[in-house]
Amino acid sequence: MSNQPLAERLRPKTLDDYIGQEHLVGKNAVLRQMIESGNISSHILWGPPGVGKTTLAKIIANTLERPFYTLSAINSGVKDIREVIEKAKKQQFFNRPNPILFIDEIHRFSKSQQDSLLGAVENGTITLIGATTENPSFEVISPLLSRCQVYILKPLDKDGLLKIIKLAVKKDTDLKKKKITIRENQAMLRFSGGDARKLLNVLELVVLAEESEKIVITNKKVIDRLQKNLAIYDKQGEMHYDIISAFIKSIRGSDPDAAVYWLARMIEGGEDVKFIARRLVILAAEDVGLANPNALLLAQSTFDAVHKIGNPESRIILSECVIYLATSPKSNSAYSAIKDAQTLVKQTGNLPVPLHIRNAPTKLMKEIGYGKDYKYSHSYEGNFAEQDFLPKEIINERIYHPQQNASEIKILERLKKWWGERF
Repeated sequence: MSNQPLAERLRPKTLDDYIGQEHLVGKNAVLRQMIESGNISSHILWGPPGVGKTTLAKIIANTLERPFYTLSAINSGVKDIREVIEKAKKQQFFNRPNPILFIDEIHRFSKSQQDSLLGAVENGTITLIGATTENPSFEVISPLLSRCQVYILKPLDKDGLLKIIKLAVKKDTDLKKKKITIRENQAMLRFSGGDARKLLNVLELVVLAEESEKIVITNKKVIDRLQKNLAIYDKQGEMHYDIISAFIKSIRGSDPDAAVYWLARMIEGGEDVKFIARRLVILAAEDVGLANPNALLLAQSTFDAVHKIGNPESRIILSECVIYLATSPKSNSAYSAIKDAQTLVKQTGNLPVPLHIRNAPTKLMKEIGYGKDYKYSHSYEGNFAEQDFLPKEIINERIYHPQQNASEIKILERLKKWWGERF
């Protein structure tokens, strides 16, 4: 058997072999056009693990026949960056195209590390390709981000994952020596979560456990094998999303013990505390919401404090916030309201703004009725005047539905006082 993992053996070498991301590399798609033109600009590939960020960067370098340097944000410093830039400068002759510098997990680079890239990216000494699983607008400094286009990669869909399984069984040097039958694939697909590397790891794990040349893969066989081999925590792979899911669901489910346990699992596994803090800000708005509006304030304060303090003390700040959120009353009314409003917008299109609440900065606009009959709320008793604010086509739609918690019960009382039977 090969010493290389199956995922590495099957890594595509050309765009034609690349599976998924049709919106970027399909026919006439933006990245394919750029690659085929030979004029590739610095960019950041943003997407979950195992969707082909590193593979795509290597394909770009191979296709364009560019020198290719790789740095990992986990174990590379400013010194390593400067060494690569110096090598790139020495290759600038006879109109030779500039090298590509690929930086994995670029969101983990410090400000000083990112600053050291700026000059080389700006003057074209290198073409930067960064890969990140995190929203680059959070962690990539603005000057560098402004010099890079961001491309979003999506988790692979079922069809893409099945193509990869079929390809592995049919073409891999080691696997094609065996007679492999995929009787059931649901467990493999479910565990992969759209991650091709994870999918191939599962397939290889099950195959290596079998001594027979004839192998029949079933859901039970996959689940049994995985239960014996799951890692405690891998912040870059197998259980990253499973544990963050358990963490979020424990807080949402109001279990402080479980929430702090999963927090500890992430901290002991070396998870980036800023990643955890960002998730808490989102959860405070999505799951606690208007049942306790102070939750968002505390989560934001936690996010700011974690950025300033760092490890190991950040764990105490995170623990306080996690316990507060887990023990807070819960409401997803704000999340539901914007979701329903977006659905309504998609269904009804660009409805006209009612004339009486339109802006009227010019005399002509006033003459044709813009702003006419608008009631200025502060001029009325209780700072409220009943009038219509929605387009007439959806005037009776209800979008915000207060939930049964102390805070929103009070909100509902105010709304009924103002709007009567509407609420």
